[in-house]
Amino acid sequence: MTPPDDLASPVNRLADRFWEDILELNPTTATVYGDERYNDRLEDPSPAGRARARRLVERVKAEAEAIAPDGLSVEDRITRDMLIVIAEQGVEEDDQGVHRLRVVDQINGPQTLIPQICQFQPADTPERFEQLVARLEAYGPFMAANTEILREGLATGLTAPRIVAERTVAQLERMLAIPLAEAIVPSLARVASDADRDRIRAITAEVLYPADRAFLDVLRGDYLAATREDPGLWSAPDGESLYRTQIRSWTTLDLDPREVHEIGLEELRKVDEGRRAIAAAAGAASPREYRRRLDEDAANSPRSKDELLERAREDIERAMAIAPRFFGTLPRAGCEVRAVEEFKEKDAPFAYYFPPATDGSRGGTYYANGYDLPSRKFTKLATTTYHEAVPGHHFQIALEQENENLSTFRRLGARMVGGAYVEGWGLYSEKLADEMGLFRSEAERFGMLDAVAWRAARLVVDTGLHALRWTRRRAIDFLLETGLSETDATIETDRYIAWPGQALTYMIGCREIERLRAELEARDGSRFDLRAFHDQVLAHGSLPLATLTRELPTWVAAPA
Repeated sequence: MTPPDDLASPVNRLADRFWEDILELNPTTATVYGDERYNDRLEDPSPAGRARARRLVERVKAEAEAIAPDGLSVEDRITRDMLIVIAEQGVEEDDQGVHRLRVVDQINGPQTLIPQICQFQPADTPERFEQLVARLEAYGPFMAANTEILREGLATGLTAPRIVAERTVAQLERMLAIPLAEAIVPSLARVASDADRDRIRAITAEVLYPADRAFLDVLRGDYLAATREDPGLWSAPDGESLYRTQIRSWTTLDLDPREVHEIGLEELRKVDEGRRAIAAAAGAASPREYRRRLDEDAANSPRSKDELLERAREDIERAMAIAPRFFGTLPRAGCEVRAVEEFKEKDAPFAYYFPPATDGSRGGTYYANGYDLPSRKFTKLATTTYHEAVPGHHFQIALEQENENLSTFRRLGARMVGGAYVEGWGLYSEKLADEMGLFRSEAERFGMLDAVAWRAARLVVDTGLHALRWTRRRAIDFLLETGLSETDATIETDRYIAWPGQALTYMIGCREIERLRAELEARDGSRFDLRAFHDQVLAHGSLPLATLTRELPTWVAAPA
């Protein structure tokens, strides 16, 4: 298929230059996409590295605004808008010093980078191996720069919440307690020989462990004592403004936290009706009693991590078999299922997804968390798999990457514009799985409704923590009432504390997709084409929600 002529338009040339610069500034992102040009480097979190990133977004904003929007094609107009949104967000976050918060993160902090990237970086030839060696040797300066950011946070008062710092300290301590013979990075490195693995083990002893120890020493020393006891972003200097920025960054919308809080409560009231109906039909007095029965049912818990992963694989296969009835276009890339690594499973969500390599050498990867197996219920796994894999993130992201009608930036970099479109599609996919008949039982449907309630509760809890001054315990208790286990409620609350605003993306995005579908169903009546609707929602890559709202009704043509 020949790409359209407008892929060479001024807007797309600007966008693709921007994406090339982003990959150079973020070399591990390039590695995840299968681009090996920068496999010998790490990001530069130093003031000089941040200044380069600042100059890039300022230049791109000026160049994008210099292109007149009149007369642009639909896709060019979208791309221009996205570049301006991303650039403005980058400048605002740099002005606010958000890097001082992100340096302490138990999920995606700098201490997790090398173990994660080792799984994506091949080191099976002499040239590739030397690239990995160079990247590992760069870890010392990389962590030294991150350690300086800790000190910067101390000097400015913009420090992490205490629980996030404590979790990060505990994670580093666990990693450093692993004997060198069993160290994570040498074990994960994709090398060709035992001799190569021994060299990686030596670098781990000489570079990685000392760099992590130096970071840990500062983190659990003066820094931990200066962290914020109140977990919400409101407790940080200029916290209210910081939170509004993070809401815009994640959702692409300027939303009032208190209004979002009320939306969450209303969505919870709606989903409770469905949960009560299933519980009553099963003879349970309440959703809580029905959930207790599911929790106590031994057949509802995997007996091993392998059993958990195999169930996820089966559900993906079943979804793929049914998908052609609901989608006209399916991704070429497959989706592999893996367990979350043991060093991070205690702090990680129940599941998450990584995109395929752009060269087709690796499909998408769905990670399922086997920590605390008795709490990992099959009735929760099903809806999560449909969200993260098929027809959720794997469909959306793989189709985006494979779309030859989009520029490189739109195929690979558009998710920089926020998560509400991506996560909104993920939650929509859970509900769509019900329409597709994928749930094996009413118990799994109940699990889906629990998951929808959980996303509604995220609106309540995220705004409660960061704007309404909720305590951590109140947030955990609220999630327990919603239906989460103690393990998940605790991990999720601490994730919301670490990532202000991210939890809003799911329900906010899903509501918009559902609203647009209802609008088009009302317009087209019995001639509404659901496959065409899904294909068009996914045919233009990740979008700001305002853009999706403006453009989708014109993409889904009214029947003649």
